[in-house]
Amino acid sequence: AIGRSFYSPDIRRPQRLGDGLQSWCGFYQSLRPTQMGLSLNIDMSSTAFIEALPVIDFVAQILGKDVMSRPLSDANRIKIKKALRGVKVEVTHRENVRRKYRISGVTAQPTHELIFPIDDQMNMKSVVEYFKEMYGFTIQQSHLPCLMVGNQKKANYLPMEACKIVEGQRYTKRLNEKQITSLLKVTCQRPREKEMDILQTVHQNGYDQDPYAKEFGINISEKLTSVEARVLPAPWLKYHDAGKEKECLPQVGQWNMVNKKVINGGKVSHWACINFSRSVQETTARGFCQELAQMCQISGMEFNSEPVLPIYSARPDQVAKALKHVYNVALHKLKGKELELLLAILPDNNGALYGDIKRICETDLGLISQCCLTKHVFKISKQYLANVSLKINVKMGGRNTVLVDALSWRIPLVSDIPTIIFGADVTHPETGEDSSPSIAAVVASQDWPEVTKYAGLVCAQAHRQELIQDLYKTWHDPQRGTVTGGMVRELLISFRKATGQKPQRIIFYRDGVSEGQFYQVLLYELDAIRKACASLEPNYQPPVTFVVVQKRHHTRLFANNHKDRSSMDKSGNILPGTVVDSKICHPTEFDFYLCSHAGIQGTSRPAHYHVLWDENNFSADEMQTLTNNLCYTYGMTALCYVLSLALHTWIF
Repeated sequence: AIGRSFYSPDIRRPQRLGDGLQSWCGFYQSLRPTQMGLSLNIDMSSTAFIEALPVIDFVAQILGKDVMSRPLSDANRIKIKKALRGVKVEVTHRENVRRKYRISGVTAQPTHELIFPIDDQMNMKSVVEYFKEMYGFTIQQSHLPCLMVGNQKKANYLPMEACKIVEGQRYTKRLNEKQITSLLKVTCQRPREKEMDILQTVHQNGYDQDPYAKEFGINISEKLTSVEARVLPAPWLKYHDAGKEKECLPQVGQWNMVNKKVINGGKVSHWACINFSRSVQETTARGFCQELAQMCQISGMEFNSEPVLPIYSARPDQVAKALKHVYNVALHKLKGKELELLLAILPDNNGALYGDIKRICETDLGLISQCCLTKHVFKISKQYLANVSLKINVKMGGRNTVLVDALSWRIPLVSDIPTIIFGADVTHPETGEDSSPSIAAVVASQDWPEVTKYAGLVCAQAHRQELIQDLYKTWHDPQRGTVTGGMVRELLISFRKATGQKPQRIIFYRDGVSEGQFYQVLLYELDAIRKACASLEPNYQPPVTFVVVQKRHHTRLFANNHKDRSSMDKSGNILPGTVVDSKICHPTEFDFYLCSHAGIQGTSRPAHYHVLWDENNFSADEMQTLTNNLCYTYGMTALCYVLSLALHTWIF
């Protein structure tokens, strides 16, 4: 049992994910208050477990090589220590005794060098001798370190070959790219298969025959709940008049840039490229850059065809040196003008390289960067180049598209008075990272009435803190006295500078809040928004609508008839724009489900919107239509339009 989910290797055969992990299938169950009364919510689920292997085999998988032949290097020992810390093992050298221990670390010395006191007189004995005398167990792999179990002050030593990993331990650390790909392959199911799995689980668990359910007179149907849905129409999108197609109506949530030009093209006069991939030759990299520059021009940007300096090749382990070298050489050559864009070609499996590039460019050099993987450089597709050009255009301050309804002032409760739209999210470090900060990101629209252009701010805050600490803040400065600031205040000021008007209405979309924290987050963050407004001008309190959006929930919506192609997209998912606001929604609160994107693969999950506070008096239809339309302004296949942007502004 993990949370509200149950996993078992018997539901479906576990699949290997690599590096000693496997996926287990399970199901989620939860009773929820809905407009129909209490409803049982059931969904299929998969997660990663540590494979019940002998520790030696697990270590061999982690290191990807035979560990029997020679001692571990310090780097490999640290890698093993990280992978094994906290993992439960059982001993195999004591016949019928299967004691279990939790690993606290790995010894710095190999087993044959380890000695420990056997009495108060500090008489010493080696681990090899002890196991031979006490258990008649001969340690074969004495060149490997021992596992340390128990507390750090009085650690016990266990040879790796005498231990096996206990079955049923969920892996809580971050999966690598290969493992994520393997997990997606295992879990990716078409809607019809997913529906059949859920029905089968309900049938096998025999909820209707459960003695506790009978005792309380509870009957649970084995059929799916049937709900009525509406499909909101896609909005018309406006592109530049210079293109062959000036307006576009997305079909089944999708459209492309063929015959279109971005509505406002950015300008790139000075750019450079660093190639971190050994397999990409300079001529190949140059050809790719020329194709990308040409696509940016076709899309409507002013993009210089030639880089400031020839493509620079560098090793991934010298990323800081390479970035600073290219930046400084370009600065010298441009004689005071700024390098505007850096293209980076990365190996397909690049580990920490991507994060290092973003961190150095964003925080040290103040440089906009665009990363491209080797596989795309070798196999250049027009679709890929068009997608990258759209990302570059937005990064350079351009706008890709605008809603036609926004230009004609027809968006309800947005077009009538100056309105600012916020998106906010907090990303937390992985489990086990005890000191890393959480990162809060907030974006806000910087144009009106179009609400298409967004500015983003990012700040670090306390470890695993969900409340955004820096929405509004005050501090004391020795020279200036009490100083006010914070992300909401800064974004309100930049909106006024960009549009010449102060916002008369605020719509705040907040991602990633669990139901248990809804009202704690609302009270704290709404108060911060109010204080930020009041700090700008006395009695300045524009009405606020505060919407929490959940993507990680377990409500799946299936088409009523899997044979009716008109009611589904090509993957068999419900149509983009599908909205449900009855039956399965909360009995008293303002919430709805909206699937605003086309399903790419597997079974899509609609976003669940909770309007926790609304001083603008949106009707359900107005709120749903606005949210659906905003999802199209960036051409993103994201569940929530700007919530993903909140972190993408920083990361991507």
